[in-house]
Amino acid sequence: QVQLVESGGGLVQAGGSLRLSCAASGSIFSIGAVGWYRQGPGNRRELVAGISTDSTTNYVDSVKGRFTISRDNAKNTVYLQMDSLKPEDTAVYYCNADSIATNDGTLRDYWGQGTQVTVSS
Repeated sequence: QVQLVESGGGLVQAGGSLRLSCAASGSIFSIGAVGWYRQGPGNRRELVAGISTDSTTNYVDSVKGRFTISRDNAKNTVYLQMDSLKPEDTAVYYCNADSIATNDGTLRDYWGQGTQVTVSS
């Protein structure tokens, strides 16, 4: 059974940094594109950053220059380095893999359970 597990969230002061990890486990053959999403109180879930299988990246305008997404295919892990954090970055952060192929032939998307990021002013 495939699982995505996020970690690295926490409480940080404005201007600080956090590094989120999204680790996939299970009988995995390959992982497609992965995105980090966030959902703040009363807000819709939004795509913050994405990384394709060839490591092409994209970011929402509000985090460009502050966040960096990367992937380590050998570890089945995607990271989100968040610098110069602002109170408006406060949200639950989720990772999503749009297609994970397993060794028994299944292919589907997966979501992690989320990790809370709180930025104090």
